Amino acid sequence: MVQSLSEFYSSQRASLPLVPTPSQIHGGTYIVTGGNHGLGLQAAKHLVRLTASRVVISSRSPANGAAALAEIERDTGVRGVAEAWQLDLGDFSSVKAFAEKVKGLERIDGLIENASIALDSWTESEGMETTVAVNVVGTFLLGLLVFPKLVESGKRFGIVPHLSIVGSGAGFYAEGVLEGIEGDILKACNTEGAVPMSGRYDQTKLLQLYIFRELAALLPYSKTGVVINYLSPGLCNTGLARHTSLKTRLFIRAFNMLLGRTPEMGSRTLLHVVVAGPESHGKYCADCAVKEYYIPEWVYSDSGKNIQKRLWKEVSEMLNNIEPGCVDGALWKAR
Repeated sequence: MVQSLSEFYSSQRASLPLVPTPSQIHGGTYIVTGGNHGLGLQAAKHLVRLTASRVVISSRSPANGAAALAEIERDTGVRGVAEAWQLDLGDFSSVKAFAEKVKGLERIDGLIENASIALDSWTESEGMETTVAVNVVGTFLLGLLVFPKLVESGKRFGIVPHLSIVGSGAGFYAEGVLEGIEGDILKACNTEGAVPMSGRYDQTKLLQLYIFRELAALLPYSKTGVVINYLSPGLCNTGLARHTSLKTRLFIRAFNMLLGRTPEMGSRTLLHVVVAGPESHGKYCADCAVKEYYIPEWVYSDSGKNIQKRLWKEVSEMLNNIEPGCVDGALWKAR
């Protein structure tokens, strides 16, 4: 069973609950990447209102981060809780520096990996296609570098830390693309002309899902005490497609006018996953609930399992080349 069209329409129009209570958030430290606009900004505002002790938002531009911080303080009336740190997921030295700064925090209750980019023309970052570099490689590099700190926080403070990855149901529109790639999947995606740029955002969200599923299996909650989950916020009017072509922007804008959630409503699923219990570990969440049945059967098929294993081998080797030992450092926590 997958999400039906009628279920999608009704869920998009539904008023989602604000799941966390102040008692669940109070005193915690939360990091929201891409927290200077859209879903991340709204999630950060909620975390501040819910009496978090510290909320770190990331932004590629320090100026945009400062503007977002001013907006959070203005809208919540709370000063001294939110902080803006610079982070560019397409610059791996920036990712390493951010992760090193995170290690200096006293604790981390939740890392919400929300930052993503949507492009439909070829550009490169770190010798890779930019969407792949940001949405896939940079995202998992940060998650693995911060993971030991999450484990440490759980043990030291008796809490259940969360690593939550903001994905998208749009990944399911990329059915059949990865199956047609012979050899190294990531290498093909990073070779101009080898894989179509049309639908590249969808492709990277499917890559995320496969890699997330393997990572969560390798780092079980029972061994690490950290919940790793994945979510789709639904169709949200956030301006994600602002770097795409005019044709793509107009299409998405029209769709959003009909069915798009507000950034605030979409942010509620980000808040749900950062307090969801161990039953959400390794699971796909949407509409403020675990909805594993939204995942199509072809993801679970033998072909899908094969792609998942191939991708994990490729990305883990790539990440260990970027930061030697980062994968083993996280996996050691599951022993």
